[in-house]
Amino acid sequence: MSTNDDVRTRREAVVREHMEAENRLDFDAVIDTFAHPRYELMASGEVFDGEAEVREYFRRSRAAFPDQRNENGVLRSTDDAVVVEFDLLGTRAGTEHAFRSRMLAIFEFEDDRIVCERVYYDTASITAQLK
Repeated sequence: MSTNDDVRTRREAVVREHMEAENRLDFDAVIDTFAHPRYELMASGEVFDGEAEVREYFRRSRAAFPDQRNENGVLRSTDDAVVVEFDLLGTRAGTEHAFRSRMLAIFEFEDDRIVCERVYYDTASITAQLK
């Protein structure tokens, strides 16, 4: 296995742990996957930069969708990132209104730690499912 293959394998393991920790609601473990916590939500234009802002994002998003989780992740590695296609699911708090949406996240790295998760998604498809 080449050095690049070793790096890609380690980074993919970090992304898998990151996504599994999100599903477990273990946000301390999620934070530990970052060199610097940062989420960029492209559909809304929101950026959560730094640990305090990322933790607030977790609090807000899980208050609205307490069972939010990801499934069916397909990982592809590049020289400087891991790209993941996945289904995001959730049920709006206090209702039976649920959604499932295919999304794409780009995990940018510094060495073996994430420095940004940039998420692309379609808000219209989610909104339509929650009516």
